[in-house]
Formats: sequence, C-alpha cells, structure tokens
Amino acid sequence: MAKILIAGGGIGGLATALSVSRRGHQVVVLESRDTFTELGAGIQLGPNAFHALDVLGVGDEVRSRAVHIDELRFMDGTTSELVVTMPLTGAYRERFGNPYAVVHRIDIYAPLLDAARASDAIELRTDAQLLSYRQDAEGVTAVLASGEEVRGEALIGADGINSYVRKQLVGDGFPQVSGHTIYRSVIPMEKVPEELRWNTVTLWAGPKWHFVHYPIGGGKYFNLAATRDDDAREAVIGAPAEKDFVLNEFPDLGEIPRRLLELGEDWKAWVLCDRDPVEQWTDGRVVLIGDAAHPMLQYAAQGACQAVEDAVVLGQVIGTEACEFPQRFEKFNGERRQRTAATQLVAREMGKQLYHPVGEAAKARNALLASLTPEQLYDKVEWLHGSRVGDGTVIEPPVIGRRAATAGEH
Repeated sequence: MAKILIAGGGIGGLATALSVSRRGHQVVVLESRDTFTELGAGIQLGPNAFHALDVLGVGDEVRSRAVHIDELRFMDGTTSELVVTMPLTGAYRERFGNPYAVVHRIDIYAPLLDAARASDAIELRTDAQLLSYRQDAEGVTAVLASGEEVRGEALIGADGINSYVRKQLVGDGFPQVSGHTIYRSVIPMEKVPEELRWNTVTLWAGPKWHFVHYPIGGGKYFNLAATRDDDAREAVIGAPAEKDFVLNEFPDLGEIPRRLLELGEDWKAWVLCDRDPVEQWTDGRVVLIGDAAHPMLQYAAQGACQAVEDAVVLGQVIGTEACEFPQRFEKFNGERRQRTAATQLVAREMGKQLYHPVGEAAKARNALLASLTPEQLYDKVEWLHGSRVGDGTVIEPPVIGRRAATAGEH
C-alpha cells in the first residue's frame, strides 16, 4: 500500500488520516505547530456530521461529549421577541437520523486524535510546516520549512484557509475578507442566570449585527459569538477586545440580549474570511480537502461538517493502487465540488440577507421566517442535514445554490 502525506493536523486532517489509513495506506500527518491540539471555542454539528463521524469510528465518543440541542431559535435582537423556532428532537431526529449538537472544538478533535494515535498506520509529526511540494510520475515530495523533504506517493492538503498546498495548486492569493468581525467569549455556566440557561442554539439578529449563544463542554460552559457587519478590510485573528468596546458595537439591543451579551468576558476578535469556490482541487497526486479546498463563513454552521464529509468520501474513492491516485482524486473532486461550493455561497448569502438586514428589510425577514412551519424548515435544511456520505445518500443543494456554485467557478 501507499505512503500518503497529509499537510495539516486539524479536524479535517485527522479525519482524513483515519479514513484513508483504513484502506490499508500508511499516513504521515505533517502538523506545523509544536503540538496536536485544537484552538477556538464552540462549533455546531448537524446530523450529516454525525453520519460521517460514525463511518470514521468516533461518532459515539463525540456524541458522549456533545450537548444535544432541543431547538434552534431565531430572535429579534432589538425587541427580544421570538421570530421562529426549529425543534430538533422528535420529528427532526426521526427524519435525519441523528441529533443536532454543539461541542467545544476539542470535543470533536480529541476523539479523532486518540483514534489516530491508536493506529499503527498513522504517524503524527509536529513542527513540520509544509511550504511547497514537487511531484513526478512516482510520487510527491513535501518541502518543509526546516529544509527537510518528506517523500510519499500522494499529498493531501488539509492545511486550512491559508493553505500552502492551495497556494501552489490554485494560486488564488489571499483569502477574501468578508467585512464582518466576530467577537468570541466562553464563560463558566455558573455565571449565567438560571433563567437564561437554555438548551438551544439561539441567534439574536439586529441592524448589521447578530450574536449566537449555546452551551458547550457538556453544559459546563456558555459560548458567545457576536458578529458585527463593520466593513472590516483586514484579517484579524484572535485579537483581544475590551468588553465595553464589544458592547458598543451592538446598538439597539433589547433587554434580554443585552443581559446575555454583558455576560461575556475576555473577548477575542476575528475578521471573518472565506474564498470563492474553485472548480479544481487536484494536481496529479495532490488534492485539497476541508478549508484548504472550500473555506466558508460560519453562517451555515457547516465548516467542520463538510471537512469530515470530505474525509469519508476521499477514503471511499481513494482505492489501493498508487498509480490510480490522480484519477481517484479527480473523482473525489467531482463528487464534492458542487455540494461544498453551494454551502460556501449559501453561507455568504445567509450573512447578507438573513442575519443583518436593517429596517423594513428586517421586518420582512421576520414575517417570512415566522410564517414557516417546522416541517417547512426541515425541508429547507434537508440538503445539508439529511445527506449521509457514509452510505452514499447525498441530496442536491437547492437550485439557487447550484446556480451560485456554477457562477463561482468562473
């Protein structure tokens, strides 16, 4: 069997290592940092993610660490009124076959890392920053920042939105700055008044802003993520932000959302970035997955979900013969491109049209959402939540998503 190099030891990289190693290949994961860990706070996992995690053998462990959410709530952040709710128990779980859950990033990462460490087929290397690659008819050479060269029969770029593999393969420059700044805070749940400890993912929408909160860490922590449409033009990663500054960025807060936002401590700021969809993620024996292939804004809550889907599909199509890798990678590219491109562009559209309207546009949005029944809401998310890549059940995106994905190729 082949030796496969994976650049990047995040969620997507480790999931892919598990997936392709189970086809009999030896895997070397090249992580740029000095340890394997996961930064960041809370993420949401739809049923489609759990189907993929089950294929990878870690679904039960992630479920045991996750908070299984009862409903998604959309609230008017200026009036404190409920606009619409989507129940996530009962009919939802029957329809989609798995829960909707929230986790701290480490609660999905740790099970993947433990499984990778337990595998004799996976080698985990730290301080191994890939800067470039060369390839020939027999394989690929990864050139590291240290000057070392690592040889394998294939290279999978799972090195994130600023991927060096993508830089060489696609060459599309820096990520696209969204103009939105997100402020994140995680606090102990005991600091949250009991009447505000809801087992929901709750979104409060206001004029050119919104914020989301939910429990993580088995319910021990309260995750706050507040986004301001502020026309930011430069990328920012984890910069400290003063509490008063954050609160001033969210005008016209109603009483309840203000109480919630005032709970935040030790705020950190990021300016959100993504990239346009591209048609080609492959270069011979080299292929991209996850954020290296299709980085997306967080508004559809699908970044990690799509990365683990990628891992499963790549493991299913990679085959066993190294000479077939270029064709197998092309097949993977073809199977995943439309779904992930639609998700990227729908996430962008949600940020513009759903979360940040002002004035009459916000009233119209509220009226439209309030008119939808739970069953109609399930219909709208079925193409995302209802796909099961493990058994080949993939639902086409809505027409607008397919058209947007096609437009994004050019």
